[in-house]
Amino acid sequence: MTQDETNQNKPTGNDQGRRNFLKGSAAAVGAGLAASVPGMASAADSDCEMKNPYGARPGGGISLPDYYKPWPAIKNRNVFMPGTEILPKNEMRISFLGSTPWPPTRLQSGTSILVELGNGESQPRRFFFDLGNGSISNAIAMQVPAPLINDIFISHLHSDHFADLPYMYPFRAFSGGYTPLRVYGPSGRTPELGMKHMIKHMREMNRWHEENFNACPIGDGMEIEVTEFDWKEENGICYDKDGVKVRHWPRSHVKDGASAYRLDWEDAGLSFVWTGDGRPDELSAKYGKGVDVFVSEGTIDVPSLSSMKLGAPAELWEYTIDIFHTMYYAAGYLFKQTQPRMAAICHYEYAGPALEAESTAEVRSNWDGLFMFGGPDVQVINVTKDAIWSREALLPDGAAPASMDPRWLLKPGEKLPAEITLPTPRLPREKQQEQFLRDLEIDPKLYYPPDAYRKPVQKWPGIKLNPREMLESRGIKVDEDK
Repeated sequence: MTQDETNQNKPTGNDQGRRNFLKGSAAAVGAGLAASVPGMASAADSDCEMKNPYGARPGGGISLPDYYKPWPAIKNRNVFMPGTEILPKNEMRISFLGSTPWPPTRLQSGTSILVELGNGESQPRRFFFDLGNGSISNAIAMQVPAPLINDIFISHLHSDHFADLPYMYPFRAFSGGYTPLRVYGPSGRTPELGMKHMIKHMREMNRWHEENFNACPIGDGMEIEVTEFDWKEENGICYDKDGVKVRHWPRSHVKDGASAYRLDWEDAGLSFVWTGDGRPDELSAKYGKGVDVFVSEGTIDVPSLSSMKLGAPAELWEYTIDIFHTMYYAAGYLFKQTQPRMAAICHYEYAGPALEAESTAEVRSNWDGLFMFGGPDVQVINVTKDAIWSREALLPDGAAPASMDPRWLLKPGEKLPAEITLPTPRLPREKQQEQFLRDLEIDPKLYYPPDAYRKPVQKWPGIKLNPREMLESRGIKVDEDK
């Protein structure tokens, strides 16, 4: 063992365990109470040594650093209100669109994390890590334009990590996403267990849906460009464009083909890790070192209580945790190894108020730095080189999609033209539906009031947009040379 390895194994000032903390708390109640409660022993005052790892902060807590604070670009310090903040250059925003594996609840959708990189414009660069069931509704409520949902990194092929993909991609095309969708993910031990195979058969499953929507202007929006990387590769690069690199490595999650990701934004010097699902592992500790925000999956380790709550044997919960997942104790251990500026847990089952303290205590057994749970949906973290701030998004129950912007239809760097022609449908209604079905339709004159009647448009009329006129009607002026 090298000297460095020996030093890494030595306890540090951050190693105050939960048991020692409780021991210190016992001292604080005084000898009289300790004598009156069976099993409680008094302890010396010096045993209570919980210290803020970031330095003394009287009145500032024992786990909060000076850099945990809002800044002028944060318009509301208490909640994030979508559509009200332009993400400045060199600022990262992380939003937990979904945070649970199972069961989905009104508080938690299937796991998905949105990472946005600010450019000082209304539409930042976006990266989606997993797209679990129900998460797309939160993306829409967060005013992410459907055509701009792209660059989706799937950690593995459990359905709670990609279930909204077959639902989302046809509607993205229908909503103006006329360019191919880009999806990234691991291969498997055999071709049938990889990302390409899943996408191919997902599209076969959606054959009726795709043909139906081909009656609309969709361009190439139904096409999916799949980047399938070698699931065994350690720290391989699966995305490298415009100063952003996304790396991946394998994790132990019962079956081959589960991956973790790290995004590094070179221009801003900011980084993000999402472990995906899996057992606590050495590679995540290695490749997550020094990251700004480290997000791990996690599960509470109380199998006996789970047994009492849900009726299944405790051994079943133990087996499930111990072959699939990272218990909170281990998540805290990974945080200690990687030393992020902020640590978070996503993909967890919210256990209710009674177990919140226990959940946090399990994390704190190894990690005493800045920490939060990435749920319930939607928690938001803003990150700069100097500060970090977290809030919950304020979402209406019936949020409408973001208003259409003709600039979404342009290629990167393309100037706004005087006119935009929408794509011609590839398979119009009259080519994919038999006449007898159309003959069953009720004459519209029978249900329209006379002064509201309009002649149905049932053949593609050819539609052209005047983009500047559209923008000016919304109070947006665009320079002629842009």
